Amino acid sequence: MHNFASILDYHLAQRPDAVAVVQDDRRLTVRDLHTRVNELAAGLSELGVRRGDIVGLLLYNRPEFIELLYAVNRIGAVLLPLNYRLSEDEWQFILDHAQAKVIVTEPEFVPAVDQLGRVLDRLEHRIQVGDGTSAEGWTGYDDLLSRHVGAAVETVDVEAGDLQRLMYTSGTTSRPKGVCITYGNVQAKNLAHIVHFGLTAQDTTLVCGPLYHVGGLDMPALGVLYAGGKVVLQRKFDAEGVLKAIQAQRVTNLWLAPAMVNAVLEVPGREAYDTTSVRFVLGGGEKTPEPVLRRIGSAFPNAWFADAYGLTETVSGDTFLDRAHSLSKLGSVGRPVPHTRIRIVDDHGRQAPTGELGEITLRGPKVFAGYWRDERATAAAVKDGWFHTGDIGHVDEEGFLYIDDRKKDMIVSGGENIATPEVERVLYDHPAILEAAVVGLPHPRWGEVPRAFVVFRPGMRTGSEELRRFCQERLAKFKVPARIDVVDALPRTPSGKVLKRTLRDLPTEPQA
Repeated sequence: MHNFASILDYHLAQRPDAVAVVQDDRRLTVRDLHTRVNELAAGLSELGVRRGDIVGLLLYNRPEFIELLYAVNRIGAVLLPLNYRLSEDEWQFILDHAQAKVIVTEPEFVPAVDQLGRVLDRLEHRIQVGDGTSAEGWTGYDDLLSRHVGAAVETVDVEAGDLQRLMYTSGTTSRPKGVCITYGNVQAKNLAHIVHFGLTAQDTTLVCGPLYHVGGLDMPALGVLYAGGKVVLQRKFDAEGVLKAIQAQRVTNLWLAPAMVNAVLEVPGREAYDTTSVRFVLGGGEKTPEPVLRRIGSAFPNAWFADAYGLTETVSGDTFLDRAHSLSKLGSVGRPVPHTRIRIVDDHGRQAPTGELGEITLRGPKVFAGYWRDERATAAAVKDGWFHTGDIGHVDEEGFLYIDDRKKDMIVSGGENIATPEVERVLYDHPAILEAAVVGLPHPRWGEVPRAFVVFRPGMRTGSEELRRFCQERLAKFKVPARIDVVDALPRTPSGKVLKRTLRDLPTEPQA
């Protein structure tokens, strides 16, 4: 099987002067990118990086991230993107658990990494990206390239099951798990997205989510690069900057996590920006409420919102709602991409009848190889070839998937199951509410009752009792939140999912 990095050789022969990567005033053509990737691959080889070695990246979105992706894979090494929002202890755990040999970062993180290095004997090399003199004990990124000007490095042959990258889950459990993503996984994902969205060399993706996450890297940036298109990088998410970039770069697609969607929709004067170039917006992370879906349609008049379902373990994007059914199947996350199968199972692992709720399981070439150095977790997640996601959903008679809840977030009240998105959808319908999340609150009689957390729109507010009356008009009595708390913001993972574990742990002081 061909190495993912070899696609750059193909595009060099086909379109050497096409722009591949843009960030602010920086522009890299395919030729520029190919040259720098070869020089970097030679530099990494000089440092002793070999096939199978783990190279950690602690970087904001920048062209060097893309260069490293190609260069690390070109020599057969493994990419390890690190979440820059984590604590030093979390970085230490991941680097140690992954057995990383090299770390690449920028000046902001150098002092913290230097502290980690004292206990990470395996970390042999530290590379600093950015202008200026490198810190003591660090190799300058540009210095590494300059020592290998004009280098040509042959791309290492790989097998479909060889490790392309490690991506650690965002930590909704006690410790993050390393997801083993193979070359076969990446190729299947790229081809599936190219087929589903008709990606071509004329596409431009705006990457405003972090590249350390599958949303930013794979939805659908890598697929667009694979097809010969262009990626525009935003260093860190900025809502108004998204609209400016769309207008300036004629962006055709982008991925937005739920909180990012809300931020873009709330930009003052967003109607003045030209967003007509966008042909699709990718969503996901949690079920998108219908009112938000309709607002997205008005913000991007020529696009459809491809509400999606996917996980790190499947390199993202397992299902998408297609344009033809964007209204008739509102609330669905669509049907599977090519070569991906979905099965809904009950608590005994038996396939559930059409329309009935159960755990979502997935099978196909996009599904990961297992968890890094964790056979027990792998065995618990993958059974008879099916990946058990822990999410609750149902499939209708036409094969459209609906996400009803996380398995662990289902509220059981007096023997009745309450799917929290159903309650959240009603809260989102209230004109004063910007965001809402519902969790289970322990109750001495019913076991659990719904507890809601809401974020009000700027300048708008209302009382808890008024919100409860609003819900009572639209929900069964047992689904109405017994308690409604107002918060400034909902806690979220980097992928945009609400951290409901954090909400459950919040105290329940008497309400005024």
